[in-house]
Amino acid sequence: MAGHSHAKNVMFKKTKANAVRSKLFSKLAREITVASKMGMPDPDHNPRLRAAIIAAREQSMPKDNIERAIKKGQGNDAENYDEIRYEGYGPGGVALIVECLTDNRTRTAADVRAAFSKFGGALGETGSVGFMFDRLGVITYPLSKGSADEMLEIALEAGADEVDTDENEHEFTCSPDVFAQVREALEAKLGVAASSGMFFRPQNTNLVPDNVGETLMKLIDVLEDNDDVQRVTGNYELSDALMAKLGE
Repeated sequence: MAGHSHAKNVMFKKTKANAVRSKLFSKLAREITVASKMGMPDPDHNPRLRAAIIAAREQSMPKDNIERAIKKGQGNDAENYDEIRYEGYGPGGVALIVECLTDNRTRTAADVRAAFSKFGGALGETGSVGFMFDRLGVITYPLSKGSADEMLEIALEAGADEVDTDENEHEFTCSPDVFAQVREALEAKLGVAASSGMFFRPQNTNLVPDNVGETLMKLIDVLEDNDDVQRVTGNYELSDALMAKLGE
């Protein structure tokens, strides 16, 4: 399993039933609130909000929760969240990027640093591992939208850098500076995307030994369990055997 966070290659998460679902909804709601506060409450005129709502719907977040988060962002009592990125090395020298939305930078920094230290990692300065990743705009559509050849033609017309079709979906990627334009061009041709957003992608991934992989996943579990952490991305791969073991 590759260590980046987009749909078909999400990093492994153990099923924790309702507790995990509740925490996921909380993080999705936070992103919706921030997006709503930064722009208009109408997703048709607020691309970031539209992407946040799509992500929430993908996880079956109730409509009422989504609407509450939007209204909260438009209210005067909405918390001020800062977007912060932490970079460091996990077990085995795995490069990790931790993206956060927080209303308390001091608390979040302490929590993230403590997690890295507990599992043999080390938090670094901004840019310490970022050079190993690319920041990409990613827009996905279901296979029912057309063939791979048709998607390639549409990608060229929309200005996307690449489209990858697999057994699950069509995935369009582009540079951050044209993300909004490419998404709009794709939506004009294909309708509303199944998902869209800005993601870090490792330029290369490395297969880690199973013992290292187990410790690494414990670190990632702790980080993702933190309410302030929105996403963890790494340049690792896990063996099929370890994936099977962790899934038991």
